[in-house]
Amino acid sequence: MTDTAMPNVASDAPAMTIQPSRKIKRNLRPSGGAIVMGLYLLFLMLPIYWLLNMSLKTNSEILGAFSLWPRNFTLENYATILTDPSWYMGYVNSLTYVLMNTAISLAVALPAAYAFSRYTFMGDKHLFFWLLTNRMAPPAVFALPFFQLYSSIGLFDTHIAVALAHCLFNVPLAVWILEGFMRGVPKEIDETAYIDGYSFPAFFVKIFTPLIASGIGVAAFFCFMFSWVELLLSRTLTSVNAKPIAATMTRTVGAAGVDWGVLAAAGVLTIVPGALVIYFVRNYIAKGFALGRV
Repeated sequence: MTDTAMPNVASDAPAMTIQPSRKIKRNLRPSGGAIVMGLYLLFLMLPIYWLLNMSLKTNSEILGAFSLWPRNFTLENYATILTDPSWYMGYVNSLTYVLMNTAISLAVALPAAYAFSRYTFMGDKHLFFWLLTNRMAPPAVFALPFFQLYSSIGLFDTHIAVALAHCLFNVPLAVWILEGFMRGVPKEIDETAYIDGYSFPAFFVKIFTPLIASGIGVAAFFCFMFSWVELLLSRTLTSVNAKPIAATMTRTVGAAGVDWGVLAAAGVLTIVPGALVIYFVRNYIAKGFALGRV
């Protein structure tokens, strides 16, 4: 009886060792989705790598033989940008009007979005749609009117001129994004705060704004990125004192031709602010996608 009850350990052991090894081999095989994602990331990173590769080469090497990496490594291109006022002031001017535009757009969009999300009034849907139609128009439509207006009132070639012009496109987008986040906050929170004795400014700053912090981050990101990469208005409305880096990069042709190394280094440095903004608001952008407003 004891012999028939004993399990056959010797016969079961190979099966127990073979099954995990087969599972490990299956897990190590890359799936089709991973291959497609890897190819997609390679496709996205290739231009950035090539731009960085060019920025570390001399102009003669760029125009010479093909090479996947710099043979004569140099940082002279970056030194030129960081020491030449005509280059580094372009970054200062761009950051100045971009930050001004982001602050103004959010200051205008926050109360407007609150009104659209909390109150119902005659023509509110039509007004909201009209606000979004301003975002649909291309910047070229407004370049000439802005140029003549700012030239007549003395705002041409100033940072505030570009910041206000970009508000025409960023405020509707910020209102649309923030309105969706605010609509997700229950109205009972407003009523409870008023019962507790909060004034509207105190309630809005201390209670309501932290609840929509992710929406503010998403709206600030899109305002920053549009104003940072926009070229037509910023180039039309500036000449010397407020000329952005994007306009400076389009005017690099000299007597010896185009300085490709300096131009590539300027492109690398132009990517850095946008990459930093994406890094700091990445969680907010993910929430925006989850709520369906991005």
